[in-house]
Amino acid sequence: MLDHLLSLVIFLPILGGVAVLATGGNRQADYARQISLAVAALTFLATLPLYSGYNTGTHSMQFMEDYAWIEAFHIRYRLGIDGISLLLILLTSFSTVLVIISAWRVIDTKVAQYHAAFLIMEGLMIGVFSALDGILFYVFWEAMLVPMFLIIGLWGGPNRVYATVKFFLYTFLGSVLMLVAFIYLYFKAGSFDILAWHDLKLGLNEQILIFFAFFAAFAVKVPMWPVHTWLPDAHVEAPTGGSVILAAIMLKMGAYGYLRFSLPILPDASHELAWLMISLSLIAVIYIGLVALVQDDMKKLIAYSSIAHMGFVTLGFFIFNTQGIEGGIVQMISHGFVSGALFLCVGVMYDRLHSRMIKDYGGVANRMPIFASFMMLFAMANAGLPGTSGFVGEFLVILGAFQVNVWYAVAAATTLVFGAAYTLWMYKRVLFGEVANEQVDKLTDATPREIVFLSLLAFVVLLMGLWPFPFLDVMHASVDHLLQQAMTSKL
Repeated sequence: MLDHLLSLVIFLPILGGVAVLATGGNRQADYARQISLAVAALTFLATLPLYSGYNTGTHSMQFMEDYAWIEAFHIRYRLGIDGISLLLILLTSFSTVLVIISAWRVIDTKVAQYHAAFLIMEGLMIGVFSALDGILFYVFWEAMLVPMFLIIGLWGGPNRVYATVKFFLYTFLGSVLMLVAFIYLYFKAGSFDILAWHDLKLGLNEQILIFFAFFAAFAVKVPMWPVHTWLPDAHVEAPTGGSVILAAIMLKMGAYGYLRFSLPILPDASHELAWLMISLSLIAVIYIGLVALVQDDMKKLIAYSSIAHMGFVTLGFFIFNTQGIEGGIVQMISHGFVSGALFLCVGVMYDRLHSRMIKDYGGVANRMPIFASFMMLFAMANAGLPGTSGFVGEFLVILGAFQVNVWYAVAAATTLVFGAAYTLWMYKRVLFGEVANEQVDKLTDATPREIVFLSLLAFVVLLMGLWPFPFLDVMHASVDHLLQQAMTSKL
C-alpha cells in the first residue's frame, strides 16, 4: 500500500468528489455532506503515514512512483515527495477537513457540487506537491484552477464574476509562460523529469529568461507585489471555504514553485536577480502592511495581510541561507493555519450578521466570549506573538536576513509592528467595547461544530509555536540539499 500511497491521497478525494456529485441535487444534501466529510477525513488519515514513514536522514525523494504515460514525448506519471512537499500535503489534507466541517449547514444550495469541488481540488493540489514530471505538474497546476473558479463563481458574493475572471486570467496567463519554459527544458534535457532538470547546465542568459518565465507563474500565485491585485477581490467575493483554501494552500504553490524549480534549476539567475526578489518581498512586507491598515472590510484586511506575510516567505528564499529558507517554509505552513483560522472566524460572524464590514460590529466579545477567545489567539499569531506559529517563521527569516544585510532584517521586522497594528486594530473595533447595535446584541456564541474546527486550528497554531521541531526536523535535509543546489553554479 505504501508503494502507491501518493496516488491514493491524490485520487481518493477526486473519486470521492465524483461520488458526492452522484448523490444528485439538494434533496440528498445530508448524504453529500456525510460522504464529503468521510472522504476528507480518510484522505487526511492516509497522509499521516507519509509523515510517520518519512526518513528525515536523507534528502532523496521518497514514496516514489514512476510509470510510462505518454511515451512518445517521454512524459511519465512520476510522483515523489521530500520534506518540503510533505508538510504542504499535510496542510492541504488538514485544511480540507476543516472546510468541509465549516460549511456543514452554511451552504444550502448546490451542496453536493460545493463539497465535490473542494474534494477534487484537494486531490489536484496534492498532485502539484507530488509531481516530479513537468507535464504532470502542469496538468495538476492548471486543473485545480477549475474547481476554485466554480467555487468563487457559483457561491461567491455580488461581484463574483469580475473576481473570478480576474483570478483566472492572472493565474492562467502566467502559467502559459511556465509551460514554454518547461518545453525549452525538455529539449535541453530530453525529458520532462524535474530532477533531471536540476542537473542541467544552462548559460546565464538562458537562466534569466527561464527565471522570468517561472516568475510570471509563481509571482502571480504567491502573489507578489505588483501582481497581487487579484487576491483581495477573490477573497472578498469567495465563500468562506474558498477563502480558506485560497489563503492556506493556493498561495503556497507559487512559493513552492521557487523551491522546486527556480532555485535548483536556475541558481545563477536566482543569485543575479536576488536583489529584485528581495526588493519586491520587502515592498510587500512594508507597503502592503500599510495598505492593510486602512481596510474597512475584514476579509480584505486579512487578504492584504496574507500578501505581506507571503513577502516574508519569498524574502527568506532569496537570502540563501538555512535559516531564511527554513523560516520561509515554516511561515508558509503557519500562514496556512493562521490565515485559514482568521477567514473561518470572519465566516462565523458573517453567517450571523451577513456583513464583513468592521463598522457593523463592536462589542462582539460581550455576546460571543468563547469565539472571542479563539479569535484573539489567531489575531496574536497573525501579529507574530512568541509562543504561536506566527513567530517561528518570522524569527528565522529575520535571523537569516540579519546574516546577509542588517537593513533587510530591519525592514522585515517592521511586519511585527504593522502586523500587530492592523490585526489588533481590527480585533479591537470588532470585538471590544460596548455592544454596538441590535444585530450584535442578538449574536449567539460559537456552536459545537464551530468550536471543533476552531479548536483544531488553535491546537496546531500553539503546537507549532511551542514545539516547532517536528516541522523543522522533517525539512532539514531537503533544505540543506536545496541550498547546496542553489549555491552551485551551472555555468
